Amino acid sequence: MNRSLRGALALLAATQLLLIMDTAIINVALPSIGADLGSGSAGLSWVANAYLITFGGLLLLGGRTADLVGHRRLFVAGLVLLAIASAAGGAARSAGALVAARAAQGVGAAFAAAAAFALLLLLFPDGPARHKALGAFAAMGGLGGVLGTVLGGVLTDLLGWRSTFWLNVAVAALLGALALRLLDGGGPTRGPWAAPGAGRGFDLLGALTVTGGLGLVAYALVGRSPAAGAAGAALLAAFAVLETRAARPLVPPAVLRRPALRLANCLGALAQMALFPMFFLVSLYLQSVLDHSPLAGGLGLLPLSAVVVATAPQTGRVIARLGLRATTALGFGMLLAGMVWLALALSADGTFFTTVFAPSLLLGAALPLVMVTTNVAATAGASPEETGLASGLINTSQQFGSVLGLAVLVAVATSRTDAADPATATAATATAGFQAALLAGAAFAAVAALLSVRLNPPAPVPAPPRRDRVGDPR
Repeated sequence: MNRSLRGALALLAATQLLLIMDTAIINVALPSIGADLGSGSAGLSWVANAYLITFGGLLLLGGRTADLVGHRRLFVAGLVLLAIASAAGGAARSAGALVAARAAQGVGAAFAAAAAFALLLLLFPDGPARHKALGAFAAMGGLGGVLGTVLGGVLTDLLGWRSTFWLNVAVAALLGALALRLLDGGGPTRGPWAAPGAGRGFDLLGALTVTGGLGLVAYALVGRSPAAGAAGAALLAAFAVLETRAARPLVPPAVLRRPALRLANCLGALAQMALFPMFFLVSLYLQSVLDHSPLAGGLGLLPLSAVVVATAPQTGRVIARLGLRATTALGFGMLLAGMVWLALALSADGTFFTTVFAPSLLLGAALPLVMVTTNVAATAGASPEETGLASGLINTSQQFGSVLGLAVLVAVATSRTDAADPATATAATATAGFQAALLAGAAFAAVAALLSVRLNPPAPVPAPPRRDRVGDPR
């Protein structure tokens, strides 16, 4: 890998780190935000939910827009919007203003994430180089969750919750400046709103229906609103019909007819339905049952993240030795075993080392295997013109898997504790709730393990000729 590619990969991986870290930082800072702004638990929940809804709702649109307007352009624009929205959040004087800033952050994050993943696909053709690059992404994702929790505790304690937003401003601005230097600025000669006969038309009605549908579904999941869910499902159904009739559809139906792509996106969603809630539940168990501080609760996930960082770069070698299908099945098998082990190990009178430590190491090894293999399978058949679309699809699947998994597993946990929040239950009932939730997550992993044996990824699309600078091939 030459020097310019290494620099580009470091930039894109750092962006992934920032986006994952941001979510964890805000979760830790929420109690301080509520005390300062006088917001109750319902209002505080929307500080997190507003970001999740816009992030999840706009990933698909962001990916396709990147194909049309240029990947670097949308990447930099997303980082700029993220920085501006973070500054607004840091200066917010009311809970409403902060929620609005968080929603804008989600828009910027969706555009930056979709474009970053598409750029990675363009820079690294399918094969060992892409597997290694995706491993770096997975490593940064695992590190971001713990680093965000630790930094959130340190910054909130020392400088106040507003400092967590200003950290975003500084990092996003730095990454945007580096992008202008490290990435080529190629892009289409026509804008996305060109007329259908102009060569690069844009499916505006499809974009509106899918974005509105995904946003409403995300709102329904995090806000538990059946009406919003029904409206979102109706919009997504309308989107499916529109795509069969549009001259230049946002998501060409032929793409969705690819069996490997459909299965890979399903597996990506199932992986996050198990993994994302697991981080939340373990942190809550350490704090509410074992009486650890928020900072200690975050540090409890450090061994898991260390294994992720160590394992992720080796994932490409495992794929080369075992094949993609076998590696995917191995990863989900390890995820299933780790979730069951963790659930059975939890105890109301245990310690970190007798309950969480050992199974978290197995989960740390499983995480990069399932994330890298599903990403590889979901993008193997994408042509250079479809990289943004492929990245938008898999990112959307993973994001909605996270939101759905968290909603389902928290509901399972609370149903066993007979309390609105597992943290307010007794140690014994809270532990029982966490165990039930983790076993439900294990069920998702079991379904994925069974489905993974049917994975038959397509042959990779030939890569375009190498350029002297990295970036869009257009």
